[in-house]
Amino acid sequence: MLTIQNAIDGRKVTSASSRVAQVFNPATGEAIADLPLSTSAEVAAAVSAAKAAAPAWGAMPPMKRAKVLFKFKDLLESRADDIARAISREHGKTHPDALGELQRGIDVVDFACGIPHLLKGEFSRNVGPDIDSWSDRQPLGVVAGITPFNFPVMVPMWMFPVAIACGNTFVLKPSERDPSSTLLIWELLQEAGLPKGVFNVVHGDKEAVDAILDHPDIAAVSFVGSTPIAEYIYARGTAKGKRIQALGGAKNHMIVMPDADIDQAVDALMGAGYGSAGERCMAISVAVPVGETTANKLVEALAPKVRALKVGPATDPEAEMGPVVTAEAKRRITSLIDQGVKEGADLVVDGRGLVLQGYENGFFLGGSLFDRVTPEMAIYKQEIFGPVLSVVRAGSFDEAAGLINAHEYGNGTAIFTRDGDAARAFADKIEVGMVGINVPIPVPVAYHSFGGWKRSLFGDHSIYGPEGVRFYTRLKTVTARWPTGIRKGAEFNFPSLK
Repeated sequence: MLTIQNAIDGRKVTSASSRVAQVFNPATGEAIADLPLSTSAEVAAAVSAAKAAAPAWGAMPPMKRAKVLFKFKDLLESRADDIARAISREHGKTHPDALGELQRGIDVVDFACGIPHLLKGEFSRNVGPDIDSWSDRQPLGVVAGITPFNFPVMVPMWMFPVAIACGNTFVLKPSERDPSSTLLIWELLQEAGLPKGVFNVVHGDKEAVDAILDHPDIAAVSFVGSTPIAEYIYARGTAKGKRIQALGGAKNHMIVMPDADIDQAVDALMGAGYGSAGERCMAISVAVPVGETTANKLVEALAPKVRALKVGPATDPEAEMGPVVTAEAKRRITSLIDQGVKEGADLVVDGRGLVLQGYENGFFLGGSLFDRVTPEMAIYKQEIFGPVLSVVRAGSFDEAAGLINAHEYGNGTAIFTRDGDAARAFADKIEVGMVGINVPIPVPVAYHSFGGWKRSLFGDHSIYGPEGVRFYTRLKTVTARWPTGIRKGAEFNFPSLK
């Protein structure tokens, strides 16, 4: 069986750890690789390599760093199908979905290629008599990323392209559930000419995470995952003096107003709720129709489409949704559906018990649809992270918006309406970081930044885009006066125009 290796200081290295996890193909349920769970010493070796590479890489002109990223971008595009197949084999998502994930990552690489402009500082002449002042953004040194299973390529590329473009070196700890695509990315970076030690990959579990958080030579850590772990990452990392951006969980609502195009809203909910088997932090998991008439129309139109979802392995070109990532994930999602029924929600479409011929051991679920869900139910409170959509009926726009604002998560949200006043009020008043108006998954493009509010984000910086540049750099401001031959004596005040 294949053994997944680390990548440290420009070469692949097999971990010496005695602890080994298995990597599964979710469509078949078969173990396809062994993944040694790296030790803290192996994390330290990766950090040492990154630290050694940092001075030369940070001193390299930004244009030269950008040239490496341009080459990397070309290689990603030429190997897109190979990378997508690696994603699908270990995650389970369909091939088109995997290609879409990769493209959103490439968009961030494209943004990072503009780093010579993005790092330009500001200059002010004559802030005082013969005194000039300018600002500069400088790299932090060694930074790290800890990434989730649901986007094994895109989320790392939300981090490291901007980080290394800014002159930092990087240590990545990917998810142990689908690690192989990360090594493909590492290989392409080496082919693009990235110096050894600038980008390192260490596989592992909590031991590796804690080693990253505790290592004194790591200046900053980026994380995407569940809220409990994000909170842990933030608390432990900041206690060690690190800069932390930790993106957590979500419970994303979509309001459907009475004037909305129901067919458009239904199509949006199908893609946003069941795409990637609902394993997205920006998935819409709660539909909030306003008014009983709207709710009845919405559920009536949704139900047959959910029943007709084409579920299958990534190798099936007609599949609209693949399996969930692990057997444990399937059990957890099924348990929450069971609890929703027990608590009195109306299970309109039941996705439990789906078995595909030839894939009987796969981690498949059909789409599930609940109606008449209330805020007290577990299926409303918790992030299910599976193909389950809940309908919570609201009597008014204010009631619907109040539901969203009262929830502990504030990652993404959407409203479907033809009413400009309602859309404007929603965008202004809703307490959520990313808002869609007739757009169901409002993930910002690469030259904006991604980040939620409330318990969906811990730290002061969102990820990628301009916020990514700020996160991975430190601001330095220089104030200078050159001798003019005229002595003015001691000055005891700050420089000023007087």
